Amino acid sequence: MLDIEVAAAPTLQRSEPPILYVGTPVVLLSTCNEDGSPNLAPMSSAFWLGWRCLLGLDRTSKTVANIMRTNQCVLNLPSEAQVEAVDRIALTTGSDILPPHKVARGYRVEKDKFGTAGLTPIASETVEPPRAKECPIQMEAVVEHTYNMSENDPASRGRRILFELRIQRVFLDSCILVDGDPNKIDPDKWRPLIMSFQKFFGLSNRQAHASRLSQISESLYRGADLERSRAT
Repeated sequence: MLDIEVAAAPTLQRSEPPILYVGTPVVLLSTCNEDGSPNLAPMSSAFWLGWRCLLGLDRTSKTVANIMRTNQCVLNLPSEAQVEAVDRIALTTGSDILPPHKVARGYRVEKDKFGTAGLTPIASETVEPPRAKECPIQMEAVVEHTYNMSENDPASRGRRILFELRIQRVFLDSCILVDGDPNKIDPDKWRPLIMSFQKFFGLSNRQAHASRLSQISESLYRGADLERSRAT
């Protein structure tokens, strides 16, 4: 056993913030409604591991109903340049009926999400929902697993859901690529839109510090899902 001295706790303020959205990329999820029309919804509870993505969503949303019915969606990642488009649909829903908690938060029903946002739907290759032309990163995806969240909490049971997605296609704006490499995003060029405690932020235009992890070739992370996507 290592003999490590534990320092005294710093004088941090104990706190109970209602939300813990400390900062994650904004995603515009496009799905298809029952009549084939597109729906578009902003969210930020998402993370990626390899060519898999996990989404956390409110079960009452039209996006959830569409994903559960079709098992498909597109993840469009806006940059700082699309922040106004994202904000225009931030308090809208494609559902016909507003649940009480969304009424209380000021949501309104909006069927033409792409038009309201001022974004252009373009055809996808492997799924029915369209991609958002203006977003620099677009990922076509299918559902691999669905998980119920907060099942042991009577107050939240049935209100949240997690989707594990498998990415089938990735489309990138050439302006965010490493020069001469079509398969590598240059983090010095990519300016993702970040949501932190309900406010929009961008990234600094330089690294905070050199990263040892960046010395590892990205090719070493290549997984079976990427190879599988080529057969789709």
